Amino acid sequence: MNNAYPKTSPPENEPVRSYAPGSEERQSVQQRLRELRNQTIEIPAFIGGEPVYPGDTSDVAPPHDHQHLLGRVHQSGPEEVSDAIDAAQDAKAEWAAMDFSDRAAIFLRAAELISGPYRDTLNAATMLGQGKSIHQAEIDAACELIDFLRFNVHFAEQIYRDQPNDAPGIRNQMQYRPLEGFVLAVTPFNFTAIQGNLPTAPALMGNTVLWKPASRSVYSAFFTYKILEEAGLPPGVINMLPADDGAAVGGPALESVHFAGLHFTGSVGTFDHLWSEIGDNLDTYCTYPTIVGETGGKDFIVAHSSADVEQVSTAVVRGAYEYQGQKCSAASRLYMPESLWPDIRAEISNQLDNISVGPPEDFSNFLNAVIDRRAFDKIVSYIEHVREADNAEIIYGGNYDDSTGYFIEPTLVRAHDPKEKTMREEIFGPVTTVYVYPDEEYASTLSLVDETSPYGLTGSIFARDRAAIKLASDVLEQAAGNFYINDKPTGAVVGQQPFGGARRSGTNDKAGSAYNLMQWVSPRAIKENFDPASHYSYAWNQPDAVEQPTDSRTEAGDGAMA
Repeated sequence: MNNAYPKTSPPENEPVRSYAPGSEERQSVQQRLRELRNQTIEIPAFIGGEPVYPGDTSDVAPPHDHQHLLGRVHQSGPEEVSDAIDAAQDAKAEWAAMDFSDRAAIFLRAAELISGPYRDTLNAATMLGQGKSIHQAEIDAACELIDFLRFNVHFAEQIYRDQPNDAPGIRNQMQYRPLEGFVLAVTPFNFTAIQGNLPTAPALMGNTVLWKPASRSVYSAFFTYKILEEAGLPPGVINMLPADDGAAVGGPALESVHFAGLHFTGSVGTFDHLWSEIGDNLDTYCTYPTIVGETGGKDFIVAHSSADVEQVSTAVVRGAYEYQGQKCSAASRLYMPESLWPDIRAEISNQLDNISVGPPEDFSNFLNAVIDRRAFDKIVSYIEHVREADNAEIIYGGNYDDSTGYFIEPTLVRAHDPKEKTMREEIFGPVTTVYVYPDEEYASTLSLVDETSPYGLTGSIFARDRAAIKLASDVLEQAAGNFYINDKPTGAVVGQQPFGGARRSGTNDKAGSAYNLMQWVSPRAIKENFDPASHYSYAWNQPDAVEQPTDSRTEAGDGAMA
């Protein structure tokens, strides 16, 4: 019997490895890249802890070499979803009843496995399957996922320890129950860490999960699941259901009476569709479902005339083009003052001139391929739109090639109309657009930034003038859930900058924080009375005391007789 109250040590962020030339870690991950590239794997569904091979398959290829076969993924459908719901329901009672310290130990062990023996595997899988450079894979698949797992345990302990006050003779408790049913986790292609966090965060709080990974990142999802399995995750707690057609999983999952929550990261259109389906099915469910979603952004960098040219330019290059701009936080619209623009443009061009684009196995390539044909065609359509536009022009890049992989040059567009299409719409690629404003119109430009996009995810301000920083912070209060001062609008760190935005960017439940974990519990207040009342009446409803009248004659007579 364990009657201790265990407490984990406060977590620290996982150190980022440099992978410098000649380093041991560089050689190790390069070796793992070669090993994974030279094998073809079968990616099944995992239901109740067992691999399931439905039959129909699709190929998995690297974005930078679309003729190469990494694996075959088996397609889940309604039958697999039904089996997964049964498995989740069968596992739920025992999983929810497990001591939190035991549940936590599984995810802490998974973090240690990623930090140690599986670091190269998860990084290499992310590089090959999702087209990330070693640095982008390291900060995502290794460090951020490790941080999610460790910090979530820490935040969960804080939640469980948050208890109400007692009163004389009364003991009060708050029970943090898992949701009554299963959680559907729908994960994106662009972050292996988010792909791992969306199913594990609800599971940590005692929920069982159906996990639909993005078809474009199912390669790293396979290895993520196997790590969780090795860490001791019981069968049925997380059931992985790969499918190229998201509706094949989402449709039957949302029709189940046991559906209790959605944990989502992806496009606005998909989130809107899922939310509508949930609304249409409300009469089906035994409880109102929890909906947590992060969608996208049209994220900004605003420079004031007091800003440093090199710092702004570097933030643009890193913020707009790292991981080919395939981040919901990528800097995709820029507002630059006329006085600084010539120097900023020259510095951005100078830095981009030194950037190479190519396969991630060559560590000298700063940019790699975009994720697939669909993304390539969409991004190219924006570039071609600019070529035809009267109020915009390409001032750097604009070339692309899909003969071997889906490669697009870093592209800089100048818009002469601040409401030009590429200033408003999320492109999700290595294309960013600048609007140059007169220095004296800084204040009105901030209002323009706030009004131009329906999103509210990330944004940054560059200035040395403190009054300019304060004004931007005030005017743009609702424009970004993560606001950066003299830094690029990407790269939020778990435990430091909880991530999420509102407006059309999502429900702003801040992944990697206690705010998010609170969505996966249903609190129950418990009052225990040590001295219960034994009669209905209270002091307040007793009759007033009645004074007896005094009879002076009786008193006198009594005295005379005496």
